[in-house]
Amino acid sequence: MSALGAVEQEAIFAGGCFWCLEPPFEALRGVKAVVSGYTGGTVKNPTYAQVSQGNTGHFEAVRITYDSSIITYGELVEVFWRNIDPTDAGGQFYDRGKQYQTAVFYANKEEKRTAEQSKKDLANSGIFTKKIVTEILPVAPFYLAEEEHQDYYCKQPARYYSYAEGSGRKVFIESVWENEEWKDYKKPSRAVLKSQLSEMQYNVTQKDATERAFTGEYWDTYDEGIYVDIVSGEPLFSSTDKFDSECGWPSFTRPIDSSFIVNKADSSLFMVRTEVRSKYADSHLGHVFNDGPVEEGGLRYCINSASLRFVPRAEMDAQGYGAYLKLFE
Repeated sequence: MSALGAVEQEAIFAGGCFWCLEPPFEALRGVKAVVSGYTGGTVKNPTYAQVSQGNTGHFEAVRITYDSSIITYGELVEVFWRNIDPTDAGGQFYDRGKQYQTAVFYANKEEKRTAEQSKKDLANSGIFTKKIVTEILPVAPFYLAEEEHQDYYCKQPARYYSYAEGSGRKVFIESVWENEEWKDYKKPSRAVLKSQLSEMQYNVTQKDATERAFTGEYWDTYDEGIYVDIVSGEPLFSSTDKFDSECGWPSFTRPIDSSFIVNKADSSLFMVRTEVRSKYADSHLGHVFNDGPVEEGGLRYCINSASLRFVPRAEMDAQGYGAYLKLFE
């Protein structure tokens, strides 16, 4: 949206319920912050109660602060398409009304050209048979939503994931944007897994156990490379996003690619947390919290070493992960 510095920029997207746009953008490398709010309407400083009535003219939207030397505006637009239904003119999924319609907001001619070309490319891709109706609009004043709506998926995981599932958004996105390389993956039987994994690896990935703090293989290692699912080999985390959280488990600010991650509400141990699982192997990995480094988006993926296998940078190409060497450039 606006230039905050030489490389720090802002972008605004409306994609239906703003709760659902925070997670995919917060997981991106180069994104510094994502906040929910209201834009495009006629009422100053609107409240959620006002906007939800649908008569203020506002969209529910997210404002993204990002480092343009790491991720581009065009790449953000691409992520946006993958998290909405751009053919729905009346809202998004079971949320109906003006406030839930979709839009990309531009601050200058270059952003407008980028957004319009991206929309055109999507229409020509054949992914959707219906017309792409998402609007490309000039930026308007953006008003922060109430605090309870910020990082709602972290604060109220049970309610959020129930909503994301029940609204139809999650199923729709997964059906449209299925990973072609991994869609035919077949998870080994439990008998095979027991023979391949150590007792701890099996208990963590298959029985949702947790290794004791400061005992895992990777809790304090920082060699260059990536961490993949111990069962399937799905690329999950990078050493470039690893940090010392002093919690005793490997901690990362984001996944390599959020399409390989599934978040679920976990109400075990008399608390509600957000569990992290791998998409294709369905391995229990750990949990994600919103107490990570603020300058890196504020998330902390707290992961069991037993669910991971480390692939050193020097071996990534040979093991089929050459596409991720760009992480170390």
